[in-house]
Amino acid sequence: MKKSLLVLLAIMVLAGCETTAPLYYHGQYNTAVYSYFKAEDVTLEEQIGVLQELIETAAANSKHVAPGVHAHLGMLYFETGNAALGKQHFETEMALFPESKHYISFLLKSAGV
Repeated sequence: MKKSLLVLLAIMVLAGCETTAPLYYHGQYNTAVYSYFKAEDVTLEEQIGVLQELIETAAANSKHVAPGVHAHLGMLYFETGNAALGKQHFETEMALFPESKHYISFLLKSAGV
């Protein structure tokens, strides 16, 4: 009996140590954001490429894109003068993360869209 309880306790401890898979796929998102704010020698087009690749990789692996990725990509498109793609990614961000609606609406209003 004592041995069974010890085995059961060991199983419970090991089960509690199991890690869960991340809810969202971040890819190189943190690096892209860091590059943007540090104004490093990474062009807007390169940052857009990184984020598009992140979105494609997430889709190919059936993972969810992290919150903020589409918003950041939309902002980059606005900065390059492509308002249509910027608006499209802002709307995707709002659809995926409804809690971002107020902030994205503010950004769209600020962009004059």
